Amino acid sequence: MLYYLFQYLNEHYHIPGAGVFQYITFRTAMSVIVSLIITTVYGRRLIDYLRYKQVGETVRNLGLEGQMAKSGTPTMGGIIIIAGILVPTLLFARLENIYIILMLVTTIWLGAIGFLDDYIKVFKKNKEGLAGKFKITGQVGLALIIGWTMYFNDDIIIRQEVKPPVVYDAPVDFHMRDNKPVYTQDIKSTITTLPFYKNNEFDYSKVLKFTGEGYEQYALVVFLLFVIIIITGISNGANITDGIDGLATGTSAIIGITLAILAYVSGNVITADYLNIMYIPNSGELVVFAGAFVGACVGFLWYNSYPAQVFMGDTGSLAIGGIIAVFAIMIRKELMLPILCGIFIVENISVIMQVSWFKYTKKKFGEGRRVFLMAPLHHHYQKKGYHEAKIVTRFWIICIMLAIVAVITLKLR
Repeated sequence: MLYYLFQYLNEHYHIPGAGVFQYITFRTAMSVIVSLIITTVYGRRLIDYLRYKQVGETVRNLGLEGQMAKSGTPTMGGIIIIAGILVPTLLFARLENIYIILMLVTTIWLGAIGFLDDYIKVFKKNKEGLAGKFKITGQVGLALIIGWTMYFNDDIIIRQEVKPPVVYDAPVDFHMRDNKPVYTQDIKSTITTLPFYKNNEFDYSKVLKFTGEGYEQYALVVFLLFVIIIITGISNGANITDGIDGLATGTSAIIGITLAILAYVSGNVITADYLNIMYIPNSGELVVFAGAFVGACVGFLWYNSYPAQVFMGDTGSLAIGGIIAVFAIMIRKELMLPILCGIFIVENISVIMQVSWFKYTKKKFGEGRRVFLMAPLHHHYQKKGYHEAKIVTRFWIICIMLAIVAVITLKLR
């Protein structure tokens, strides 16, 4: 909203300094600052209110060191994160931008599902919370909205190099590179980024190429299927990772910074051309949202680091996981998430392996056996005697390494 206010002041009254709001870098910096203020200053007040209302975490005794001391710690702190994301975005982003609209929908949608789950656990005293089928239904519903909009909305396009002379439906433009004209046009496409593949680009429509002619007509189905898997997988991965103090929050902040970098280079025509990567018009505005997201995670980490004064609950974990997934889809980097979100993926896989192997061995041998001492993976290391602060720090280091690898893959062809 402030963007439009200062734009008006600059155009009609020529107020000195008002024009600075046109720069994405400035608005991103302001977004980070405001998000940090909201999460640290007002976060303290919310924690005190949650403690006053006795909105505390109910902890099951799993035999982990220091676990029972966390009983009664305020939960539903994800409200702080969501406020830290929404307020700066509404203040500094261009709200007519389709990418910003979709990110706001994602934040509110998954935040509401997580809030309902926490509400049932805390106030209805139902430890199971919202039934899993309803969570999945909500995530799939969001995925269908995102996928459908990405496929059909006319404002969601990519700029691709073309080789004239050809007759085109869309206008052709050109710029100079190495003293040679490079012809480009903005098109609708299901192309995304895939590391180590041809020119780092992959087209969803070609997944069913083996079926013969006419496979392109099923591109939407393939794309929607991928979007559903990515959003549900990463969202639940973040939820599972949120098991010890500061793990999910710090990891998400690192991932958020990486996505902000990727959004900036993908949304800037000069940088994208210099790096020879896919240029996505209007997606640079997502950097402002990413700034709010990172600021919210870092600000929340102030209170969530060991020993945690508040837990985010599903209100926060489902939202941040979904935000990461949808953001990556927006900038067409979702197939890089297995690298970038390696921590979430491994945590998810550890649970799947543990449960599957336990059920299989119980059916075959009459006694369930385990792959890990406890799942998710961070609990396995707790059982081995590692302090949770050390586990969190080492997981952060691994996440930083994965983030660096993910960025490097842009130039590996």
